[in-house]
Amino acid sequence: MKIPVGRCFWAIWLTYLSSIGLHAGEFSTDAVRYHEALRSRILPYWLESTHDSEFGGYRLCDDAVSGPCTPTEKQLVSQARMVWGFSLAHRKGLGSPANGTTPPRDYLAAATSGVKFLREHFHDPMNGGYYFTTDLAGKPQNRRKLLYGQSFVIYALVEYHRASGEAQALTEALTLYHELQRRSHDSLRGGWMEHFEADWTPLPEREPNAIVEIAGFKSANSHLHLMEALTELYADTKNPEVRASLEEALRLNQTYFYPLDPSHSTFHFHPDWKPVTEPGSAGLSYGHNVEFAWLMVRAERALGKKPSWNQFRAHIDHALAHGWDSQRGGVYNRGIANEPANDTAKVWWVQAEMMAALTEGCRQPGAPAGYVQALRQLIQFVDKYQTEPKNGIWVDTVTSEGKPRDSRKAHGWKANYHDVRALMMFVDEFGTP
Repeated sequence: MKIPVGRCFWAIWLTYLSSIGLHAGEFSTDAVRYHEALRSRILPYWLESTHDSEFGGYRLCDDAVSGPCTPTEKQLVSQARMVWGFSLAHRKGLGSPANGTTPPRDYLAAATSGVKFLREHFHDPMNGGYYFTTDLAGKPQNRRKLLYGQSFVIYALVEYHRASGEAQALTEALTLYHELQRRSHDSLRGGWMEHFEADWTPLPEREPNAIVEIAGFKSANSHLHLMEALTELYADTKNPEVRASLEEALRLNQTYFYPLDPSHSTFHFHPDWKPVTEPGSAGLSYGHNVEFAWLMVRAERALGKKPSWNQFRAHIDHALAHGWDSQRGGVYNRGIANEPANDTAKVWWVQAEMMAALTEGCRQPGAPAGYVQALRQLIQFVDKYQTEPKNGIWVDTVTSEGKPRDSRKAHGWKANYHDVRALMMFVDEFGTP
């Protein structure tokens, strides 16, 4: 029997509405709960326990078991991430005035403190770019320039511009982009080199103190986060040069580091894009793979391109097939190709990026039921085993069974970034009150 066009249209439309309604209803209670946790516990924790009222910026050192501690330095990546997190918190309206029982929670002021510290102490006025570490007062310690850290400064300054309306921050982000293009972009072979001295002299290959990834190589980690920063910079500037760089970063990530077949994902390439065969570069990170998946879609949307859903789903499906704990929920840390995970630790940021990726996946009409089930399992695991009950902060690492392995809540690499971002994405998608 021929189905009338009108009936066919409404059947498709009702299927779509049913899909959206199912997912929204499935997680609406969690969205309300997470929104309240962000407003009343999580973001207040980051403000009250990290803001350095003496020198500016942020002190990151706290443990769920042993309690607060004193850090020995301030590190560029985490300082920039804190600026980003507080800027977003302000933009989402999560701050509050004093009400007689609680102090004011001014996240824009907290972000401004961090930007001021970056400008006065991390920025290199002679050579451009930003140092990697300072002491607590702001005296530079490690003056090296790492692409990874510079990318997060761009990311932070763009978000601070959005929160504050300050034009200078966006100008500084664009200036840093041009500095990176001049100093680190490989115009002959494509991509970006990653490790430099203060004056932008490249570090020797495999220099042992490169800190992030391997000196002289091109890494998935740095190219992913550069793409992340360029996406936001292009979204706010529409600068044609930034667009070209974003298109290049997207293409390289899709081709080399996170290809359509996720089992071929890899950590490093030589500058000429020849594979790195050392054992230390073997394998893949489930967390980076799923983080790439949703950041890829975000980059493509910023560029006005049709999202690569096949590649998105390939990385999510691979992580669920080989890096997922189907019994308890949660994502393992690392694996090799299509083999079972060989590192079954559950690290906070890996869980956060899977939450973000599954949130993106579940918002699509006709999303696989497995995505909904996995997101439910992930929430249950993180809530039960990885969240410190008092303030809702996710601890660094637990075992596959959920037993504590690293109980730190804040440190030089752990700020209000991965998990706060994932929770905000979840709340935005499934029902901000």
